[in-house]
Amino acid sequence: MHNISEDKIFYFGEKPWHGIGTELNHPATSREAIIAAKLNYSVIKTPVYTELTGRQEVPNAYATVNMSNNAVLGVVSDKYRIIQNEDAFDFFDSIVGGGKAIYHTAGALGQGERIWILAKLPGDIRVTNEDNVEKYLLLTNSHDGKNALRMYFTPVRVVCQNTLIMSLGQRSEEGIVIRHVGSVQDKVEEAARLLGISNDFYNTLGEKFNRFLNIKMDKNGLRHYYVKVVYNTDAEAVKTPVMENRISRMTELFETGKGNDRPEVRGTLWSALNSVTEYVDHYRSHKDTNDDKLKNVWFGQGAKIKNRAFEVATSMTSIKPVSYK
Repeated sequence: MHNISEDKIFYFGEKPWHGIGTELNHPATSREAIIAAKLNYSVIKTPVYTELTGRQEVPNAYATVNMSNNAVLGVVSDKYRIIQNEDAFDFFDSIVGGGKAIYHTAGALGQGERIWILAKLPGDIRVTNEDNVEKYLLLTNSHDGKNALRMYFTPVRVVCQNTLIMSLGQRSEEGIVIRHVGSVQDKVEEAARLLGISNDFYNTLGEKFNRFLNIKMDKNGLRHYYVKVVYNTDAEAVKTPVMENRISRMTELFETGKGNDRPEVRGTLWSALNSVTEYVDHYRSHKDTNDDKLKNVWFGQGAKIKNRAFEVATSMTSIKPVSYK
């Protein structure tokens, strides 16, 4: 299995929230990143056969195979185009701007069917003097035919390493689909477009975070926020012990979570948002494998909960006066 383990992921700087990986003592280039994370494998398409009535080729069906371990990653059609890991990483170089971003971590899920690389962009979002959010871009690609080459905005709150996985839309799992462009000039133009989108996005995101800081939450307002996030409804849904336990734990983190006890942060919508992200990233139950934890926090149900928490918070900033009770 190509599950996440110490020798199949690297990181530079502070150890990532997932707590695993081989440390590099200098910022990685994309070429160093792909080698350090052991992602320098090739993927090929091979015909699929059935042997029920003799060996017969299945029309328009091909298996994608990881050549480093001969694992079958998925079944695709003849129109499916493989984007090799090296090509995806090279294109990411052009998006983030050579020499400007720091490649922070990279790795693979499962047997190599999904890969990612996380790059830190220059500059931080300053919410308060002691509460900064670092700006990251996450590039992910799959070889099983289930996901396109995509890019996500990944802000990380420094004080607690809470993460958000964000796209331009309301569904975090969608990301920004990167077009499979042909000519070199087309690739350059696409990279410039994506970098411009990321810069504009983070400028707007900083403004939203600061608005969250200016909205005070009382007990009723906090309960309303959590109900919308956890139950995904405006009304009080039928209470279940599991859901109520989640709300109870988030309420504790609203008061005692990392960074939430600071005077300028305590009792605000910013604290409420971070109680959700801290719960999902560090406390929400998942299977024992690092592979499952990463899928949950970045691409699975955990990512959806965090994205919904951000969208609900954003919708509350239009309420006047600047208080939610």
